Amino acid sequence: MARNIITGIDVGSYNVKVVIASTRQKNERGFPNIIGIGTSEAKGMRHGYVTNIHDVAESIKSAVKDAEEKAGLKVKKAFVSVGGIGLSSTLVSSVIMTSRADAEVTSLELEKLREQNEKDIPQSLIANRRIIYDIPIQYKIDGYPSLGSPLGLKGNKIELKSLYITCLDHHAADLISAINEAGIQVEDIMAAPIAASFVTLSKSQKVAGCVLANIGAETVSIAVFENNIPTSLEVFPIGSTDITNDIALGLKVPLEEAEQIKIGAITGSSYPRKKLEEIIAARLSDIFELIEAHLKKIGRNGLLPAGIIITGGGSGLNSIDDLARVSLRLPSRIGNIGLVEGKSSFKDATWSVAYGLTIWGMHADEGPEIDQSIEFFKKAWKSLIRWLKQFLP
Repeated sequence: MARNIITGIDVGSYNVKVVIASTRQKNERGFPNIIGIGTSEAKGMRHGYVTNIHDVAESIKSAVKDAEEKAGLKVKKAFVSVGGIGLSSTLVSSVIMTSRADAEVTSLELEKLREQNEKDIPQSLIANRRIIYDIPIQYKIDGYPSLGSPLGLKGNKIELKSLYITCLDHHAADLISAINEAGIQVEDIMAAPIAASFVTLSKSQKVAGCVLANIGAETVSIAVFENNIPTSLEVFPIGSTDITNDIALGLKVPLEEAEQIKIGAITGSSYPRKKLEEIIAARLSDIFELIEAHLKKIGRNGLLPAGIIITGGGSGLNSIDDLARVSLRLPSRIGNIGLVEGKSSFKDATWSVAYGLTIWGMHADEGPEIDQSIEFFKKAWKSLIRWLKQFLP
């Protein structure tokens, strides 16, 4: 495949989405132009992780073939999102003393500090997990925040707070095996919420502080941003499928009909409208309670000026943004990506992860060479934060 062609593959619990983009032409935001998209039902997935590698591989093949036919080319490699309940993050702070007589902070000190930071991750939070990448949140010199890199500054004590994004080893390995079985080479992976943020959030939102919530079929993933970088990430084992199940039980209708009622495809007086609204609101309240509890845990509840931006398949539910606004006491809106393929325009934010992967891929050459094997999770991409700051809008 030509170097100016980039493919993003988002394997979710409900469906697989593939976006093929070209860097020859870019839109007004500087993003690659979409030349082909494909989707298929995701089989062999549960809560965002692989339960049957062969079934997932077949689903990927179908979505890739769909995108290939529209783009008129063959996909050989792709950037892939990793999500599901195996994805998590943890904040770690470490301190070291400077070694030079003049107390100047050198690159050697910074490397030692990062190594110490990784050693200080609690074993209970890293067991059976691999670091996908680490993001430096803040440096301090002798207790005072360093605005930007502390390299060249002078001080006796250097402190670093980093966000480590991790995934379960076997979940990641199974996903890569499924991609490979589908005949696709994995160029690299990225946490799905971070990939989605590239196209659903503006720089001003990320600087001021916001939370991006992706309501999927079986999971809800959130990523909190402040000062233009992610500061927290979490995934909850609940999603819009739970709303479908609640409707089926509450209205005593088949699951297929409950799904159509949920998305508004079936309307009329055959079911009590008020009861339906109560059922949906109750489950959404559960979701927002989980988000609120996480924001409270990291000390950001009610303190994110740009509020909550909602994406994913569940974002289309009626009045979901109003409920989020009341539940979280934050500004709320539905994410809109304005994705374009040829002459067609797509505002559906469920494509944000796959499209975000192509944006990431457009800048991948700026990073180091990666290990293409299934064991590449053993290596952390240490330069991610530099890369993020270089191209985020």
